[in-house]
Amino acid sequence: MRYFMFIIVALCMLDSFAQSISDLYEQANESVVLIKTIQPEVFGEGRMKAMVTLEGIGSGFVISDQGDIMTASHIVQTAALIRVVFSDGEEVPAKVLYSYPMADVALIKLSEPKSTPLSVVTLADSDKVKIGDQVFVIGSPFGLGHSLSVGYVSGKHSRKHVVSGLMTTEFFQTDAAVNEGSSGGPLFNMDGEVIGIASFIISHSEGFQGISFAATSNVAQKLLCEGQPLWTGIQAYFVSGPLAEIFNVPQPAGVLVQKVAPNSLGHILGLRGGFYHMGIEGDQLLAGGDILLSLETIPLTNGENLTKAWSILERLQPGDIVRCTILRKGKVMNLEVIIPKK
Repeated sequence: MRYFMFIIVALCMLDSFAQSISDLYEQANESVVLIKTIQPEVFGEGRMKAMVTLEGIGSGFVISDQGDIMTASHIVQTAALIRVVFSDGEEVPAKVLYSYPMADVALIKLSEPKSTPLSVVTLADSDKVKIGDQVFVIGSPFGLGHSLSVGYVSGKHSRKHVVSGLMTTEFFQTDAAVNEGSSGGPLFNMDGEVIGIASFIISHSEGFQGISFAATSNVAQKLLCEGQPLWTGIQAYFVSGPLAEIFNVPQPAGVLVQKVAPNSLGHILGLRGGFYHMGIEGDQLLAGGDILLSLETIPLTNGENLTKAWSILERLQPGDIVRCTILRKGKVMNLEVIIPKK
């Protein structure tokens, strides 16, 4: 009899759990968006040079009724065009406001109003999240919009920056499924509040294998809503040691520019991305672009200097002057630009 009663109670608990997840999904779903991006990429050189257009997908979520949307930095960092698709099918163009690649968080804004009112999420205090807490993700895996996955917080990982007060980057580890297209989507607690932004996975198969990571909501809010880091629009790769010698870098290391987004700081500076695809020690690189040697007077030769350089970029305001030194086609050049108003 007691065993029978236990089964009944367990079934009731499972039904209540399913109902609560279903209710939370219904409450949160309209605030989650599919993000479609387009970015041009150059292949070849001279007469063989060709421009192709690459399409990308990701997810995001609305944080204000003014059209501010949080997502992962890698989704929009080098995008030329961004379109946001809502749960009702409406598409609205957007632009990047702020991006912080080291924490993989970005803030974009609708370029024109949506025809119907926006549904807005609440950002929770991620410091209160405990390992073992149940969570769920709404995203667009492989473009399948508004898919739900459920899991638990498996761990919490952070890395501190020690230069100029730069704050910690922090990620939750979870077993909630995240696949291509889900990045940038919200990680919700069981109150329907956002505690993280889906970022990346660890996998031997290039597909989800039970380990995914999400940038915490506190870090995202601190960086994007308070710090408002400048959008560089640059995707880059740090080259050092033998690799720096292969690229004839005239110092121990440098930053190889891979891609540059139109209308970004990198574009305004006149930086050029790569055009030759190369595989080096398991990494796929775009070679042939500029190599950043220094920002202001800081040589980009190690992690500490990269952090110092980023701290300078964080503090830039419209009207400030940015100076950098680059290596382009074997020649060292100096670039300088005044930060324009938004």
